Amino acid sequence: MSSEILEKAFAEKKVDFLPLKGTDHIEFYVGNAKQSAHFYKTAFGFNEVAYAGPETGVRDKVSYVLQQGKVRIILTTALISDHEISNHVKRHGDGVKILALLVDDAEYAYQETIKRGAKSYQAPITKTDEFGRVTTAGIYTYGETVHLFVDRTNYNGPFMPGFVARLNTFKTDEVGLLYIDHCVGNTDWGRMNEVVKWYEDVMGFTNILSFDDKQIHTEYSALMSKVMSNGNGYVKFPINEPAAGKKKSQIEEYINFYEGEGVQHIALATADIIATVGKLKLRGVEFLPTPPSYYTDLLERVGPIDEDITPLQELGILVDRDEEGYLLQIFTKPVEDRPTVFYEIIQRKGAQSFGAGNFKALFESIEREQALRGNL
Repeated sequence: MSSEILEKAFAEKKVDFLPLKGTDHIEFYVGNAKQSAHFYKTAFGFNEVAYAGPETGVRDKVSYVLQQGKVRIILTTALISDHEISNHVKRHGDGVKILALLVDDAEYAYQETIKRGAKSYQAPITKTDEFGRVTTAGIYTYGETVHLFVDRTNYNGPFMPGFVARLNTFKTDEVGLLYIDHCVGNTDWGRMNEVVKWYEDVMGFTNILSFDDKQIHTEYSALMSKVMSNGNGYVKFPINEPAAGKKKSQIEEYINFYEGEGVQHIALATADIIATVGKLKLRGVEFLPTPPSYYTDLLERVGPIDEDITPLQELGILVDRDEEGYLLQIFTKPVEDRPTVFYEIIQRKGAQSFGAGNFKALFESIEREQALRGNL
């Protein structure tokens, strides 16, 4: 979608009642946060910046805050079995619980979304320490996923009150991750439009792009997707739904193994995808393979690009173009034993779309992996 169309779509809304400044952090509930943190530090090059746990007065859970560029993730584990976090992990495996959004006024964001029909997760809470104060408030979105509004305007500490600064015990080599480009949610059969309407009514988002099963399909499976964006375009949430096909789609596989709706993948932006993916592969991060035939007529399909095709083919990086420019992208295999959460590495060179031209090649690659797991 061109920037002119996007601006027109947003201009038609009378007012952006929920101005978002971007993604503050993403919190995972996991079975072993210490080991998960080690994986993200060694494989993805994250730095450990903050910690909360028994040593800081928290008795029932531990949380590790990791950061690279503007990408910030929290890995949280319960220390007792009878706990919301333990129950979440038991049902879903390791997965995203909180998509936190940065705002100037968390209480206002909470009250405005509740007024529009949101279900409360957490009423506004303000915590203070020697670095200032942070106010948070949360609402439920699809499944058990939560949007947490975070106002850290008057805070300059390592993360937020209750956490202490932590330094890596070994040197971390970053891989060039810059910020969160978008987060994709998987919904159950017949639920996509309901969730899309929720984002429109409750959050004031706009549907900027739609794909149906005629566009996103292979011989065996299909899905539908709608991309939701906030008023300034800083936050984008594509929403997926399975569609009928000869065999089980990737969305069905996710829903079955996650045992419900949730965050399917997180797209992380880089300014040099060849360097980033090269480093990730050397550290053992596994990516979906791309067949050599994909590159045979690549330039005929997408036009001229700055990159040499050889390293793109060696790494399996996909390319797509829209009227604004082109993008390069690649997808990891699931990073959990359950075939649920995975990552996308993306470099935008003008393009504002989501790689529609790569859907067929991508989904065929996913289906090959599903077949190996016996889930196609």
